[in-house]
This record gives sequence, C-alpha cells and structure tokens, in this order.
Amino acid sequence: MVDASLIPWLRGIVGLVLIGGLFGAGMAAIWIERKLAGDIQERYGPNRVGPMGIFQLVADAIKLFTKEDIIPKNVDKLLYVSAPIIIMGSIFLMLVAIPIGAVYINGVEYPLVVTEMDISVLYIEAISAISVIGIFVLGYGQNNKYAMMGTFRNIARMIGYELPLGITIVSVAIMANSLDIVEIVNSQNPLWFAILQPLGFVIFFIAMVADMGRLPFDQNEAEEELQAGVFTEYSGMRFGLAFFSEYFHMILGSFLISLLFLGGWNLPGFITNNFILGLILPTAFLVAKATIVMMFIIMLRWALPRFRIDQVVDLSWKRLLPLSLINLGWAMALGIYLGV
Repeated sequence: MVDASLIPWLRGIVGLVLIGGLFGAGMAAIWIERKLAGDIQERYGPNRVGPMGIFQLVADAIKLFTKEDIIPKNVDKLLYVSAPIIIMGSIFLMLVAIPIGAVYINGVEYPLVVTEMDISVLYIEAISAISVIGIFVLGYGQNNKYAMMGTFRNIARMIGYELPLGITIVSVAIMANSLDIVEIVNSQNPLWFAILQPLGFVIFFIAMVADMGRLPFDQNEAEEELQAGVFTEYSGMRFGLAFFSEYFHMILGSFLISLLFLGGWNLPGFITNNFILGLILPTAFLVAKATIVMMFIIMLRWALPRFRIDQVVDLSWKRLLPLSLINLGWAMALGIYLGV
C-alpha cells in the first residue's frame, strides 16, 4: 500500500509527466498534419530536416524560442501577456481529468488519470469554458480590430456549439448512469455508444471539431479575411503557445471522442487477465483510437472549405441543437428500455 501522504506528490509527478507527454504529442500531431497534407496535395511535405522531416519540429521550436518577443505599443500589456497563459492553463486543467488509458493487474483495472472524480465530464465541460475567456482576453488585449472580430466570431461559435455538445454529453451520462468518464467507458462493454447513439456521435463529433476551432470552423483566424485573426499581434513563443493550443485541444478532443463514444480502452477479458498484455494493450488501444480520430479531423482540413460565420451559426442553432434534443429523447427511451 502507498502511504496516503505521498498520493498528492505521486499525482503531481503523473501530472508533470502528462504535460510533457502532451507537448510531445502536440509536436507529433503537427508532423502528422504536415505529412498528411503533403500526401493529400500530392507533394512531399517535410522531408529534409532529419529522417522523414521529423526534426523539422525541433527547428521550428528553436525558431519560436529565439525570435524577438515584440509587444506592440498600444496593447493592454497585462491582458496581452496573460492571454496565452489562460488558454494553456485551461488545457492543463482539463488534462488532469481525462484518462489516457488503463492498466490491468491481476484482473483489476487501474485507470491512468491524474484525478478520478464522479463528475469528470461536467468538470471538463466547465473548464473548457475558460478557453473562451482566454480567447476574449487574447483579442481584446491586442487593441486590434482584426483580432477583436476574430474574438467575437470565436465566442459566437463556441456558445452555439457548447449547447449541442453539452446536451449530447447528458445523453451519454443517461446511458451510462454516471458522469464519471471511467464509468462511461466501462458501461460501453460490449456495445459502444457510437452504435447505440449514432446521431449523438455525429453531433458530438461536429460540435467537438467546432470547439477545437479546426477547419472548417476556424473563423476566428480566417487569414484571408482577418490577417491572423486573434493571433494578429503575437510573435515568438507567445504565438507558439497560441498555435500549440489548437493542437492540444485537438488531441484532448480526440481522446474524449474515443472515451465517450468509441469504448475507450475496453478489451476482452482474456486479454486484460494476462499480466503483460493487461499492462500495455488497453492504453495502446485507446491511443490508437484517438490517433485515428485525430487523423480524420486533420484530413477534414484539406477536404472542406471554410464555412462563413452565418453558416456556422445556422448549423449549430438550426440543425445540431434540435437534433441533439431528439438524441436526448432517444437516449432516455433507450435507457428506460434497457433498465439503466
């Protein structure tokens, strides 16, 4: 048994390891996107710095760290400096409640999560709202009309898509009879919620992609219209943090989709009862699912044009919101039928 006084320290160490792993995964996601973009557009992609261009990421990091940190004259310096910190802070706060897998020792499941809580889904949904505040601070603090237009577009989009996203999460919680992600994963054995709630899965996926700010939902940047949108006045590593935050959101969103709808780390008992396989395969299974989801999200960027902001708002309020209410009714009826 572990001494209870050591548990907070162990969780802190796990949290630091996860933060380091998140930065590594973010760099890997950027490399995957560049290679996929090259394949889709029939070009090479990064291929000169290191084998298969893998060290291009290191070169980019050195460039961002060494570029001059320019703070424009008329910005609100406090807001300008603190905005990237707020955005990254919201990501790290979400990270502590998202399981990245599980290990099985003698048939007993041990989820790999910093803090397991009874309302982890609601916690993640609430913390994700902090990023909205961060984006507002990001745009308002720059004293730039393009940044401010990007900020208001981002707020309009996130408010519109948080509603169907939240209703779909409630539908999942009804089916699982729990708000704990670990319990939600365990309740998807043997059937995934993507099978039981196909409409909910589609709604959640679209709303999550919109929440990430990925194409076709990146109206807050929209370089053809707003220069660099909410990042217009940023340079150096401050821009790097804002740039990385998009990929961090994509990684965490891919894990959430895999956990809530694709069965998480669930594997047959004859695999998890094996000591060696139980230590490795469940986590590898979840990471593989999240990677496939992330690759699909990346490919959407090169397959769809950017929507107009009015189309984005119409899709959320006139399409996804009514459909999410229908899915909620379906989840309630199915839950009653199955005796949940």
